Amino acid sequence: MKNPCKKTTTQRLWARRGSAGLAVGVAAALLALTVSVPATAGDVARPKAQVLRFNEDWSVLAAVPAERRSGRFDSIKYVELTDDGLLWASFGGQVRERLEGWSNFAFGGPADSDGVFLLSRVRAHADLHVGHMLRLFVEGKSSLATDRDITGGRRTLDVDELDLQNGFGEIVLPLGDVGTAVLRAGRQELLFGKQRLVSPLDWSNTRRTFDGVTGTVRVAGWTATGFFSQLVRVKKYDPNTTNDDVDLFGIYATTSELQGVGGLDVYWLGLDKTMATFNGDSGGEDRHTLGGRVWGKVADTGFDYDVEAAYQFGEVGSADINAFMLASQVGTVVAGHRCKPRLELGFDYASGDDDAGDGDVETFNQLYPLGHAYLGYIDIVGRQNVIDLRGTAVSGFFLGSKLKVDLHSFWRASTDDGLYNAGGGLVRAGNLSSSRHVGMELDMTLKRAFSPHTLLVVGYHHFFSGDFVEESGAGRDIDFVYTTLQYTI
Repeated sequence: MKNPCKKTTTQRLWARRGSAGLAVGVAAALLALTVSVPATAGDVARPKAQVLRFNEDWSVLAAVPAERRSGRFDSIKYVELTDDGLLWASFGGQVRERLEGWSNFAFGGPADSDGVFLLSRVRAHADLHVGHMLRLFVEGKSSLATDRDITGGRRTLDVDELDLQNGFGEIVLPLGDVGTAVLRAGRQELLFGKQRLVSPLDWSNTRRTFDGVTGTVRVAGWTATGFFSQLVRVKKYDPNTTNDDVDLFGIYATTSELQGVGGLDVYWLGLDKTMATFNGDSGGEDRHTLGGRVWGKVADTGFDYDVEAAYQFGEVGSADINAFMLASQVGTVVAGHRCKPRLELGFDYASGDDDAGDGDVETFNQLYPLGHAYLGYIDIVGRQNVIDLRGTAVSGFFLGSKLKVDLHSFWRASTDDGLYNAGGGLVRAGNLSSSRHVGMELDMTLKRAFSPHTLLVVGYHHFFSGDFVEESGAGRDIDFVYTTLQYTI
């Protein structure tokens, strides 16, 4: 499906390039940069690149004289702007190219055709510090795509020609000897816990961000963040704007130092939307999520675990909300094997609605998650009205690469509710079939880090359609293959 919007000059030039030829050219350029310079003895440990780039603290380089800094990009990671070091800056960025190929994108419906296209994303940021208390962080992005001739065309998930991703001011207030408080205002990405409910969604070519304020207190091993924000609406060829129809707010507290347990998260997340629809009930959505997560090791068994649960209440129009979810996994590394394989077993449940339009909303709302990481890479299943049983194996592979294999089996939690995708959109209504089984998905991803800066990822994914899909409409199996090359500064 062609983009109905009139193409800009940039779009026309971009669309004329061949996806495969462009991917090869970019790959060659990025791979040429993969040779890393080893750090010298006595040098400091540099921070690793974070999902949220503003969480990296490059002030560690202040202790290393300029002539002894051996990292490839040390000259821009810590730049003294005054002789006394009071004013300093850090710069960075990322280039990512992802070539995708699809067959039967939405189960092979009449509007679908096989598609191959290239997604390109460039990010660049500047981080300015005034002493230990004041900070200004700015990050821009450009997200482009070649012709995407499958359902949705070039979506807002794919294209955002040039825009501000993060732009905020920050003040750090010391709390005596016990901790610190950080106040931040402006455009900023949000990430909490395992990203099951709130995430910047790095998989998306455009990433997710919010306009708002956050206040974070770090004390006694705990980090607690209170926030009020509004979702930023992506406009593919115009400046992005704040979406006044969506408010996200709450408090999220976490510690990794809980004696006898390991780590603990507790949170309250509030959502206020002007309009929402869940299985026949519509109206303004006022939803509150109370939840917690616990993770750690099981004594001396070699096993580890991660369990998260949340309950939701509030209203959608005049209907009451009563919904919940459970996410869990247990894993272990097989001892004595040279490839150090890791095995995991996961179980996820998110409630669905038992009776359409009855005045009660029992469908769990997954909010703004990184669903891609938990419920299949094809993204046809989201954390709403779902039961998922997952087995995972991760192992070292050839030439320092890592192979990960996931096998999911999906069911509907309620046969009166439908199938929702990773974005929360309704894929199939619940009244089209009485079957519960949605299908199975096989995910295989191979990762190879050539240096601290360069990452190559190759994936193949197949969705085996189950009874519900086959009985409710087009029901062909889905195939998805992709190759990603990413260079981070």
